[in-house]
Amino acid sequence: MRVHLGSDHAGLELKDHLARWLLDHGYEPVDHGPFVHDALDDYPVFCLRAAEAVVREQAEGRDSLGVVIGGSGNGEQIAANKVEGVRSALAWSEETAALARQHNDANVVSVGGRMHPIDDMVRFVEVFLTTDFSGDERHVRRIGQLSTYETGGGLPPLPDSARVPQNPDA
Repeated sequence: MRVHLGSDHAGLELKDHLARWLLDHGYEPVDHGPFVHDALDDYPVFCLRAAEAVVREQAEGRDSLGVVIGGSGNGEQIAANKVEGVRSALAWSEETAALARQHNDANVVSVGGRMHPIDDMVRFVEVFLTTDFSGDERHVRRIGQLSTYETGGGLPPLPDSARVPQNPDA
C-alpha cells in the first residue's frame, strides 16, 4: 500500500520517523514534505498535495491512504478535507483511528505531533492503515450523503425525527 505523507514544521519529526517505520513494515511511503524545519512553512502546501495524491490514486484503483501531521492535527485535517473525495479524520487514540476507517471509510488520518508520544502516534497510524471499512449500510448511506453534498447535490432531506411535532391543543 502506498501511504502519502504531509505535515507542518511541528509534525516534521514524526513524519520522518513514520516514513522509516512505513518502509520497514512493507508500505510505500510518499513524502510530500516538508523536508527541513521551517517554522514559517504553511501546512496546506504539503497536506493538500498528500490528500490529492490519495484521491488520484484511489480513482486509478490503487491501494492508497494518507497521513497528515501537525502540532495538533486540526489544521492538517481541515486542509485535507478541502480536497474533493477526501474523508480525513483526526485520530487521538487507537479507537478513533479504527472508527475512522470502520464507520467513515476515511482515506486520510491526521495526528498531532505535539499531542502524544511518538510511539502512540505511530500506533494510531498503524491501526488506521490495518483497519477495513465495515461496509454497513448505514455508514455507506451517510458517506453517500456527504459525497452528494460535496459534489453540489445539495442537502440531504430531513428525516421525520427532525420535524417539529404539531401541538394538538393549539
